[in-house]
Amino acid sequence: MNNIISLIANLDYNNEIRSNPFVHILYSGNQNDLCQMLISVRQILNIFAQQNLQLEINNTKWNKDGITVAGGNFSLDTDDELNQLAHPLGLCLDDDQTIYIADNGNHRIVAWKSNSNTGQIVAGGNQEGSELNQLSWPTDVIIDKQNDSFIISDQINRRVMQWPRQNNTNGQIIISDIDCYGLAMDNDGYLYVSDTEKNEVKRWKIGEENGTVVAGGNGNGNDLNQLNNPTFIFVDRDNSLYVSDSGNHRVIKWTKDAKEGIVVAGGKHMRISLKGLSNPRGVVVDQLGQIYVATGRRHVMCWIEGEKEGTDVIGINCGGNLSKPLGEPTGLAFDQKGNLYVADSAFGRILKFEINNN
Repeated sequence: MNNIISLIANLDYNNEIRSNPFVHILYSGNQNDLCQMLISVRQILNIFAQQNLQLEINNTKWNKDGITVAGGNFSLDTDDELNQLAHPLGLCLDDDQTIYIADNGNHRIVAWKSNSNTGQIVAGGNQEGSELNQLSWPTDVIIDKQNDSFIISDQINRRVMQWPRQNNTNGQIIISDIDCYGLAMDNDGYLYVSDTEKNEVKRWKIGEENGTVVAGGNGNGNDLNQLNNPTFIFVDRDNSLYVSDSGNHRVIKWTKDAKEGIVVAGGKHMRISLKGLSNPRGVVVDQLGQIYVATGRRHVMCWIEGEKEGTDVIGINCGGNLSKPLGEPTGLAFDQKGNLYVADSAFGRILKFEINNN
């Protein structure tokens, strides 16, 4: 079946009717009819293949037992050692599996290499403050590969900072006077920042002074052109923006240049449902558009756009033998193999949930 799909999918007729498309095919009927027939067959087989691929992805399972890959070394005496985290929030991964963590309570960004027992401070870590070598309760961090730097949401200082990856003594302010929280970057290098006070998300070209509102910006509310305390955000390869609209208990999707969003997870009154959302936090989207959300119910849920309910994939009532169940899942990230990383703020750790290939 796969060979047939591949063969038909690669035929070079571009969905057009031609005067003599298949001169070497033994077919007694009208050749244009044959061309149209093969076009229809290809479309049907493509739909069949996509549905099977969707089914395979939808059935993806992760091991219920998470592996602590950063932090988790709780102590009554201290929580700022290099093997500890204090209320970690946003996180991201590099190509070499290094995890970069917004170590919120320690006012620093920490890099944690694969299989390491300790982290390395790559930004901040000089006590709480507003100097260029300091941070104050950072909420998110992303990697800007074009400029070989980190972008950091320095929440209490109301600024977004760019911090070089190589010589990381000091950062520079690239956006100021903003109640920043979540960060994302698209494939064109545009930076997206959620603003919890203005209830909007803006897109910025790094180096420019003024950003463009791409979601919300119409006051606090629950209409489709409004947001209520937007936190974490995600941008897919089509430049569609997904916003964890925390105060409205929903994830809302804004396509490029849209004037209003589409609710793709949760929504009005859904927080009271076991399959709904309560105070959504971290959000990531896979290549098929399936949405993964960290919730206030100590779960990570998967939502398919258009569905009324989500599915719990990680958390309480999902099995597993964690000595401590998920306390407060916040930031989410996938690695290149599809393993899921969850920042557990309550227990000061990053958990890795590996794909279950069984």
